[in-house]
Amino acid sequence: MTGATFEELSKVAPEKSLLRPLRKKAGRNNRGVITVRHRGGGRKRKLRIIDFKRNKNVIPGKVASIEYDPNRSARIALIHYVDGEKRYILVPLGLKIGDTIMAGSDVETRPGNALPLGSIPVGTLVHNVEFEPGKGGQLIHSAGTSAQIMSKECKYVLLRLPSGELRKFHNRCLATVGQIGNVDHGSITLGKAGRKRWLGFRPSVRGAAMTPRDHPHGGGEGRAPRGMPPKTPWGKPALGHKTRRSKISNKMILKRRR
Repeated sequence: MTGATFEELSKVAPEKSLLRPLRKKAGRNNRGVITVRHRGGGRKRKLRIIDFKRNKNVIPGKVASIEYDPNRSARIALIHYVDGEKRYILVPLGLKIGDTIMAGSDVETRPGNALPLGSIPVGTLVHNVEFEPGKGGQLIHSAGTSAQIMSKECKYVLLRLPSGELRKFHNRCLATVGQIGNVDHGSITLGKAGRKRWLGFRPSVRGAAMTPRDHPHGGGEGRAPRGMPPKTPWGKPALGHKTRRSKISNKMILKRRR
């Protein structure tokens, strides 16, 4: 079993104005139907409101503390802006307490600053990237991840995403400079099943261990071969079958991740 050291965290309580209650869903939708299996239980948490839009243009903010967020693998930083507002952002590698960050098209290209993709030099690592200008960052939020700016052409910027996919984005889409911190998160070994349950995951049962009414792979005397291509509990192909729906944004993909 291994874990994080938490040396970089500030010994402060979370900012109360940025906390919200978080109700457990256990993988159920608004009708109470399980749409995501193997979820439920786990430690009680409160939601931290993260500023993914970074829309406080040319207003400097100071890093007051770096905190743990139970809802994500990355660390979060509490920013005190000069106008008195407080916000949480994701912590990039190299950001420290006391540093000043800003957002805007003419700010310096350094970790924690948010700029349009068209204003960031080629080769720079970025995170929290917008799909559409003004919509807020939707990509690259987890610990240790980053995208790299490969080239610029007309009004589009080409990014290499963590999956290896090459995708074009509009040059007005906002991104935050730097790689997300807590890079050792991926090497953590949970060590026991109970620690997985604390995170809200329930056990996953093999289809071959079920009955025929519960899974296509179930039944038979002793261990039996599948006798068919692998399938989901609902009879759909499980391995290699394409499930991605056709989207209008697919034309922005130059090279797929596979």
